[in-house]
Amino acid sequence: MVTHRYASAEKGLARRFAGARSIQFIALLALCSAYIQGPLTKLFDFHGALAEMDHFGLQPALFFAIAVILFELVMSAAILIGFFRWVAALALGVFTLLATFLALRFWELPPGMERTMAMNGFFEHLGLAGAFLLVAWHDLRSRMRLSGG
Repeated sequence: MVTHRYASAEKGLARRFAGARSIQFIALLALCSAYIQGPLTKLFDFHGALAEMDHFGLQPALFFAIAVILFELVMSAAILIGFFRWVAALALGVFTLLATFLALRFWELPPGMERTMAMNGFFEHLGLAGAFLLVAWHDLRSRMRLSGG
């Protein structure tokens, strides 16, 4: 009997938490934070952005710097406002995978701290890509339920 009362309270709390739009927005904002901070940093240090593109062999650097800035900001905004959220989440997930394999090739580094840091960053970015895949999946499921599909 006591267990039932706690289970019921837990379900009620879980429903309120799961239904809170503010929780969803905060989670999406946290997920997109690097994709908002990064392009803003590039905007305020555009020469640094060009140097970064050069460093990774992305030519013409001007085109890639502008494209990355616009892409990250537009996709983040789409996720946050819910405009084709699933498309934007998949796009940022693919972008993250491509950038990860371009920038964090830890297997090419000699053993040591630099390799360890690159390996940690590599797997953290895989986690981000997975989180974007979950956002896309959740958004598509929600849309299908709303449309009766």
